[in-house]
Amino acid sequence: MKLFGNNIVVFLTTLLISLALVVVFSAGAQAQIGSGGVSGGVDSAHGPGMPTNLVEGDSSIINNIINIMLYAVGVLSVIMLIFGGIRYVVSGGQKDKVTDAKNTILYAIVGLLIAIFANAIIQFVLGVALGGGFGSTNV
Repeated sequence: MKLFGNNIVVFLTTLLISLALVVVFSAGAQAQIGSGGVSGGVDSAHGPGMPTNLVEGDSSIINNIINIMLYAVGVLSVIMLIFGGIRYVVSGGQKDKVTDAKNTILYAIVGLLIAIFANAIIQFVLGVALGGGFGSTNV
């Protein structure tokens, strides 16, 4: 029965904290109503220093996210290639360790190729979706 009482205390504490956060953060939302609010559309949501382009251009948000993810996959792939090479060198000729090392190298290369092709597909789809046609690189 004591466990049930503890659950009620935890639930009520969580509820109280959640309600307090709603009150605190809703004040900022109410303050923005005077500056265009919902009727102002997307333009009223832009603050100073925020990018205004979501999709189009070299500095677009989506393009930056894609580039960061492609960079991260590239770095991870190189790390895994090095790790697979080290595993291959220290395998000592044992067949199972050599096979595991070769698989690590193979999977790192396949992962890098998938990331490159995924980037090409995303660029193609965004180019077509933005009306640039098949050969456009506006993203």
